[in-house]
Amino acid sequence: MGRRGKKKGRPISGWVVLDKPVGMGSTEAVSKIKWLFQAEKAGHAGTLDPLASGMLPIALGEATKTVPYVQDGAKIYRFTVAWGQERSTDDLEGPVTNSSDKRPADVEVRALLPKYTGVIMQTPPQFSAIKISGERAYDLARGGETVDIPAREIEIGRLDIVEHAADHTIFEVECGKGTYVRSLARDMGRDLGCFGHIAELRRVEVEPFTSEDFVTVAELEAARFGEQAETDGDENADAADLPIDFGAIDALLVDTAAALDCLPQIAISDEAATKIRLGNPVIIRGRDAPVEAEEACATARGKLVAIGAIEQGMFKPKRVFAG
Repeated sequence: MGRRGKKKGRPISGWVVLDKPVGMGSTEAVSKIKWLFQAEKAGHAGTLDPLASGMLPIALGEATKTVPYVQDGAKIYRFTVAWGQERSTDDLEGPVTNSSDKRPADVEVRALLPKYTGVIMQTPPQFSAIKISGERAYDLARGGETVDIPAREIEIGRLDIVEHAADHTIFEVECGKGTYVRSLARDMGRDLGCFGHIAELRRVEVEPFTSEDFVTVAELEAARFGEQAETDGDENADAADLPIDFGAIDALLVDTAAALDCLPQIAISDEAATKIRLGNPVIIRGRDAPVEAEEACATARGKLVAIGAIEQGMFKPKRVFAG
């Protein structure tokens, strides 16, 4: 039997709330962050198109176990719809497929907003990651196929107009998981009879993170390399030749437990934490401790220990975190 190889990278954990620039893909961003931190493991909580900018939460190490909770969080986007053209990709990348000389008045756009607020049905774009018979829709679309993507239920908490001009409107939307902002632009354009596409898109929040948590690639590089940032920011460089002090860049991480603000928080003793990390249930003590909860997170000395269920006053771990 072959020997298991040694893990590469540091066992660092936490969230990088990246302010992703336009032009960088989500997978590329994860690779860059993983390299900067020399982390063993990394993943993101929700794809952001290369043409979009803004919040891309990236989990390192143990934080990858909390990714589903961030993916399910509400998101806020600010986006510009250019009126007069519909494009194959529903953004600036694709060729024009429909056009119109009509431009909507402010009052027309405002009258349309209630239709796109609340629980609605939405058809994802042709160029999307939706799987059709096992293949990604964007792969089929790039091959020239027009695929029938079924509409699905999404929830939009609010849709506001930030600014309206003759040929474009800037919106801000708060929405749930699975919402395609490009589809909003496409569908509103069709309803208004003038067509439309996304000209600019920025994600400004992903619950529970806010813009105060933002960090840029440049800030991370400056923290990682200091004065050498401009010359050492090469992912192909030998790690042995790079500075070994990670203190400054590690200080920019958001704690893993921040992703679990949506769950009841249970403070436990060090002794209970040891039992839980071995997979054992423990009795929850304290006057305000819940007796029942489908999900809760246990912490010891402010550090995340586990996610689990509380049944009849007993915490039963489902997912344990390294100490």
